[in-house]
Amino acid sequence: MNRKFFAPAIMAAALLTAGGLPAAAAPATSTTVCSLRLGSVDATGGEVFQQVAATRPPTISSDGPTLPVFAAGQVRLSSSLVVKPGPVGPAVDSYVIIGSAMYHSTYRTGVDGRLDPKHPPVLTRIGGGWGTFTAFERSIRAGYTTYYGLRNDGMLFRWTSGADGVWHRAGSVPGFAGFKTMALISKTRTYDTFLMNTRAGALFTFHIPVGSPMHGMVKMVRERTWQGFESLVAEKCGVYGTLLLGIDQDTHAGYLYAVGHANGFATVIQQIGKVPVPLTDHVYFRVVPSPAVDVLNGE
Repeated sequence: MNRKFFAPAIMAAALLTAGGLPAAAAPATSTTVCSLRLGSVDATGGEVFQQVAATRPPTISSDGPTLPVFAAGQVRLSSSLVVKPGPVGPAVDSYVIIGSAMYHSTYRTGVDGRLDPKHPPVLTRIGGGWGTFTAFERSIRAGYTTYYGLRNDGMLFRWTSGADGVWHRAGSVPGFAGFKTMALISKTRTYDTFLMNTRAGALFTFHIPVGSPMHGMVKMVRERTWQGFESLVAEKCGVYGTLLLGIDQDTHAGYLYAVGHANGFATVIQQIGKVPVPLTDHVYFRVVPSPAVDVLNGE
């Protein structure tokens, strides 16, 4: 399936008529084990960092101390978190939804990975109206950032900002009312691509050119079995591939997948296994290295 995406009717037809292909074995190398850095906010408001490796079975390990950044129960959604090296310690930032408002969260850490008391956490309010959004992510390029927000009525919105940090509306598209969450798997100079799952169990890619007006191309990847995941976290793996972590926050289970070059039903997906510890936090996100070296090329 490969068609322009404009209305809910197109999605309904796709779900009813398309047939899924079985998952195939993903190519692997004997010398490289892909991994992703997983961030979360725990019940106390602390930011937690873990490393998830695509061993068989998957392994997960602590990747730094828990940082007391937020108040308990404060954060409802978070974008990816970016760690930028600096002369006095890394600068860390993310965007979080607290109540019905969006905030920019910033702080620095020292060489020990703990909060720098000279640069404690700061929340800068971006704006209100975010109480009905169910997913949010950003795509960072040289000179500007693109933000995407999925609202519970099925509208997907886009904004951009430059060096001044001021957000500008950059379009919206309808038709996503059946979707639960999304993970960025590709970003280039000309487009972004998300993996998105539906409450009915399907898995799709949505390819979004950066130009105006906002439009895109939807492709079904799998027809069923993906409905259980409330969070999807993705990281580059190989030349054209993605390491994907799906988190079922009802059962606190995480499942790791190797996803080949995204190409509709022809996409190769191999389940690597279940993460061996429960994932009990309420908010999960990708931890991004410096944007200068961050590459996502899953499509």
